[in-house]
Amino acid sequence: MRIVVTNCNTTQEMTEEIVRGARAAAGPGTTVTGLTPAWGPESAEGWLDSYLSAAAVLDTLRTYDGPPYDAVVMAGFGEHGREGVRELVDVPVVDITEAAAHLACLLGRRYGVVTTLERSRGQIEDSLETAGVARNCAAVVGTGLNVLDLGDDERTETAFLAAAERACAAGAEVLVLGCAGMTGLQRAVGEKLGLPVVDGVAAAVKLAESLLALGLTTSRVGSYAEALPKRRVWGRPERR
Repeated sequence: MRIVVTNCNTTQEMTEEIVRGARAAAGPGTTVTGLTPAWGPESAEGWLDSYLSAAAVLDTLRTYDGPPYDAVVMAGFGEHGREGVRELVDVPVVDITEAAAHLACLLGRRYGVVTTLERSRGQIEDSLETAGVARNCAAVVGTGLNVLDLGDDERTETAFLAAAERACAAGAEVLVLGCAGMTGLQRAVGEKLGLPVVDGVAAAVKLAESLLALGLTTSRVGSYAEALPKRRVWGRPERR
């Protein structure tokens, strides 16, 4: 099976890191391809970035001309667009926010999300609410790091552990990595914290594989029915 993983920003290095994490989680016979939007924000940190990112990811999938794929993993934690992508493509679409939260709910009664900046909390909380898993979330806690700061492994681990203490104090029994750029961090912090840490990229890949193995895909009845046929202008019309 072939899974396409969409980065939510234009930073190619982050796409490569996400793809490494996705491939590490994928089973034998699964091919993972990463897609980086050609336009949009270099990192998604706030409502403006998130909506811009959603449009860019949709456009990237709309114009994709590579090998056919069997599922899409959306690697933007708390970012918008998953509902639109489910209308756009005819394969299962798994969002890392939703996937991580669902798996966390299987591991403990309440989970906490450790993310980048505090300003991302609102988007993440809304995303969890829409996915129907918000009631099990004890806290969404920021590390104070920008997305592009996550390349500093030592600094990221230290900030994550400090934020994790706050999430655990709020009642979290399981932790979720609240940014695709944190992929792989669970191995470093899981033992130190003594509780499960869920990586959304890995969770989404395994759930996508499961859906495909079960022969399941997005329902076309109701909410995710195919988009109505109509004229749509993508991007700014050229001036004449």
